[in-house]
Amino acid sequence: SELFGYVKGAFTGANQNKRGLLEVADGGSIFLDEIGEMTLSMQVKLLRVLQERSVRPVGSTEEIAIDVRVIAATNRDLDKQVAENLFREDLYYRLNVIPISVAPLRHRPEDIPLLVNHFLKKYAPAAGKNILRVDPASLEALCGYEWPGNVRQLENTVERAVALETGDELHVDLPAERPKARAAAAGVGSAGVGLCGGLLPSGMDMEKYVAGIERSLLQAALEQSNGVQTKAADALGISYRSFRHLMKKYDL
Repeated sequence: SELFGYVKGAFTGANQNKRGLLEVADGGSIFLDEIGEMTLSMQVKLLRVLQERSVRPVGSTEEIAIDVRVIAATNRDLDKQVAENLFREDLYYRLNVIPISVAPLRHRPEDIPLLVNHFLKKYAPAAGKNILRVDPASLEALCGYEWPGNVRQLENTVERAVALETGDELHVDLPAERPKARAAAAGVGSAGVGLCGGLLPSGMDMEKYVAGIERSLLQAALEQSNGVQTKAADALGISYRSFRHLMKKYDL
């Protein structure tokens, strides 16, 4: 009913008409997260919406024309799910028009400090807490974690840490089952540069702080790999494309 809406009397508690999210998004876009978790019965309904470009609210016999761009995301292998009859092939091809693959967080360690800072700014005010900075040791530990649950797991970890923090510096405990730390990060660290090492003085702009660390990491990785950029990218645990982007960003 959230997607399709319902009319008054459609079921117990339906005391008034309610527009579904697909109807609300008419003329715009709707983002469907974790599309791979959708049941087969719901897949049939969504496929019909995409084919007919209309939606029928629960309890109604009338079709409502809609023009919606559907953006879907999943961390599952939909090709495999199609082969196992867990995901409809026709819906898969309807959705798979312009696929965009996003590398897992473990391949984007340079994003972790920025994401932690973002989530801190998001959850600290909501919890009524004045947390000014992240404990450097905690930040470095976060950067060395593999994050099998990707960004959502990182967000949940920071949210939990904010809820438990009593001071003005955030201390974060890693999830109980800790995959081994990224060997590449440890390798660069042995050259004297920690991924998130160093103290963050009060009042310092964190983005500038992170930029300085990224630049130092790039230089250390290049020195360690004798200037071979592909090896430097591997040492940092990032793609060559990301490495080249950072090299250009910091004019190296």
